[in-house]
Amino acid sequence: MAKIQSGQFAQVHYTGKLADGTVFDSSVGRQPLEFQVGSGQVIPGFDQAIEGMEINEEKIFILKSDEAYGPVRDDLKRDFPRDMLEGKEVQEGQELWFQSPQGPVPGKIAALSAETFTVDFNHPLAGKDLEFSVKLVGISNTPTQRQAGCGCSCSSASDSGCGETGCGQ
Repeated sequence: MAKIQSGQFAQVHYTGKLADGTVFDSSVGRQPLEFQVGSGQVIPGFDQAIEGMEINEEKIFILKSDEAYGPVRDDLKRDFPRDMLEGKEVQEGQELWFQSPQGPVPGKIAALSAETFTVDFNHPLAGKDLEFSVKLVGISNTPTQRQAGCGCSCSSASDSGCGETGCGQ
């Protein structure tokens, strides 16, 4: 049977869990995730685990944080003047969107004071080891799915069609 190789498009069903068993993303009830193997569209460890699989093969694997979203980085936590909020009421843990040179990016309010607020721009899964159960359901040389929004590479935390925090970058 043919094995998927770098450059081909994989269609996979997956479920991602944290160490405590909490499911953080799954393709159950949706179309399979499709990505080009070796192209960097998904996190490196996920990409590497899929390469060499056969159609209908199932696999469970654990990715250490450095193979997934990396460590929590202090340099991705920034303080802003409270008046930037223009009087809006916010609370710790709330997600806000910020404009960057690359476009809008999400950040979570980590702390509030009278004069400032701290925003954490780390990916929500940074610093966490992830367990995936996957099933390769298709292999093709060209994309088979109509691409939506972010290109369905799971690269945007805001594109629920691609998974909230799924296997993407």
